[in-house]
Amino acid sequence: MSSNHELMDYIKGLKKVAVAFSGGVDSTFLAYMCQKALGKDAVAITVASPYIPKWELEEAKELAKEIGIRHEIIPLPIHESVQNNPSDRCYRCKKVVFDQIIKRAKSIGIDMVVDGSNFDDTKDYRPGMKALKELKVDSPLLKCKWTKGMIREASEKAELKTYDKPAYACLLTRIPYDTNIDLQELIKIEKSEVYMMNLGFRAVRVRSHGDIARIEVAPDMREKLFDTDLLDKISETVKSYGYRYVAIEASGYAMGSLNKQIGK
Repeated sequence: MSSNHELMDYIKGLKKVAVAFSGGVDSTFLAYMCQKALGKDAVAITVASPYIPKWELEEAKELAKEIGIRHEIIPLPIHESVQNNPSDRCYRCKKVVFDQIIKRAKSIGIDMVVDGSNFDDTKDYRPGMKALKELKVDSPLLKCKWTKGMIREASEKAELKTYDKPAYACLLTRIPYDTNIDLQELIKIEKSEVYMMNLGFRAVRVRSHGDIARIEVAPDMREKLFDTDLLDKISETVKSYGYRYVAIEASGYAMGSLNKQIGK
């Protein structure tokens, strides 16, 4: 099992780094470690795009400030290569996003870009990892065999408030593959998820199937969800955002549930 010292030594060996920073569990811990190891020679770079929830961008700003790492934000529209949400969307998107991060990093004198991929990411459908290899992006947590559990435990010890943050992904993962991306649909999804989070459902996905919103909450939160008065309020509110029907996924939230349509 890798240790903080081994990870720290690995990062120090990189000299200067730009961290692809989303504000999630992994990238926050990595940014924290890079700041500790390299100080002013570490910078966090966040992409601001229509498929990144606004609350996540604001949270990333706050986290970077708390960590004390320099933070840069790159505005990025939806690229034409992912406009139809192809099954290799993550690969195409990563190519575009990390190309921009690499360019920004080089403009400030940094040649090495690192990301928060961890050892557990080798167990799910992750076409984006191919793009990282092609662009020579380093993944210290993966290289040092840090699992999500290890990262959460170390984050808690470091008093990072992301230690128990649920896993999130960009809003494009809420839309079935081979579906044209509509900005208004992204807005509907974001509003619906923020509403559900404000009700206390931290791990939530609103999968968008045209005029149908399919809501997934953590399996252990289904009992709270299956309250008739609450369901009525959810239905009314989510429909007010533009959906005609609101459905509940009976089995609860499952990471990458829309990947089932394409296999591994």
